[in-house]
Parts: sequence; C-alpha cells; structure tokens
Amino acid sequence: MAAAEQGGDGGVPEEGERLLMEEMTVLDFDMLCSAAALQAERRKLWNNQQGEGVHGGGALVRMWEGELFHDCFDNRDIALQSTFCPCYRFGKNMKRAGLGSCFFQGIIHFILLVLTLLGLLAFLITKRECFLYLSLSFAAFLIMYVGLCRIRIRKKFNIKSGRSSLNDFFYHLICPCCTLCQESRTLEMNNVRDGMWHGRGDTICVGSLSNLDSHPLVAMNSPSPVAMQKIADESVMTTEIL
Repeated sequence: MAAAEQGGDGGVPEEGERLLMEEMTVLDFDMLCSAAALQAERRKLWNNQQGEGVHGGGALVRMWEGELFHDCFDNRDIALQSTFCPCYRFGKNMKRAGLGSCFFQGIIHFILLVLTLLGLLAFLITKRECFLYLSLSFAAFLIMYVGLCRIRIRKKFNIKSGRSSLNDFFYHLICPCCTLCQESRTLEMNNVRDGMWHGRGDTICVGSLSNLDSHPLVAMNSPSPVAMQKIADESVMTTEIL
C-alpha cells in the first residue's frame, strides 16, 4: 500500500510536468501563428502602398538620380556606354524597366540612329537638301521615341519631373548622352530589374501613410514564468481531484 501510494504521489508531478509541456507547446504554436500572420499583414500593406506609389496617385514619389549635366561622370562606365554605344545602353535600360527586350529596343535605336547619320553623310557628300530633310526626319523620330520611353519610365515608377512632359523630349534633344546617363543611374542605383523597383533604402515618401495607420498591429507577449507556474499548479490540482 505504501509503495502504491508513493508511486501514485510520484505520478502526480510527472502528470503536471506533462501537462505543462503541452501548454507550452500550444502557446508556442499560437505565438508562431500570430507572428506569421502579422508578418503577412505587414507585407500585404507594404505591397499595397508600394503599388499605389508605382502606378501613380499614391504617396510614393521618386526622383531621378543626380543632376542631368553635373553628374554625368559619377559612373564612368555608364557615361562611356551612353556616349559611344547608346543603342546598347538604351536597350539595357528598357529591359530593366520592363518595357521590352534589350535586343529589340537596342535594334530600334540603332536603326534610327544609323539612318540619321547616313542621311547627314549623304547631304555632306552630295549637297542635296533632300538628304538633309530625311536626316532631320529620322532624328525627330529618334528623339520622339526615346522621349516617349523616358515618359513611360517616369510614369511607371512615379518619378518626379518638370511641369510638362515636353521636358523629356527637350532633354534628349539638347544632350541625349547625359539624359541616357541619368536614366541608367536611376535604374541601376535603385536595383530595378524586370520592371520591379527594389530600391536602395532612400526612397522619398510624400504624404501620410493612412493605409498603414488604419490597420493597427497587435503585438503578443510570451507568457511569464509566474503564469506558466500557475497553469501547472491548476493542472496538478485538477489531477489530484480526479
């Protein structure tokens, strides 16, 4: 009888420890689920805010990287490519912005540029004005094309520019190499890949983030040791009564 009572008394703490471990497991699982839900909610709210800023009408406003003329040689590789191989540089920018393949966009730029130069060369050799007009026409098409692409980049990523979209055409007219450098710096320094703006941590935010404020996030604290001991004592009392 004494051995049985001793065995019974020893079984009560063991049962209490087992129930305590089960309670801790349940609480840990609940906290893990809550943390995952909070992280998913934060990611969803951030993606919504990011999407609103990218497609216009949102709170995110971005800027071109550097000044148009003064910062052309901040990245010498980009400056050299924009000057001596603008077709490749333009195609690479379009691919980064998600506006077409590098080869296709580069070929369009190359054809228009070559036709412009050939028309100018023919005018210098023959002195016939028709070749000059033809060269100016191809040059106008080239400026219009690259200017429209700059506008598409600016609107897609909500980049702040001048008061009028005509500035985009004007920049490509007066200094196409510097304008191409600025576009390349903006896309590369902000890790733009396949039309996705990943950023570098210095994006300028304008306005209030009302969407984030309207969804408060509740933090869950882990139970204290006193509370865990209280749960264990209640479990032991329940076992003794049974």
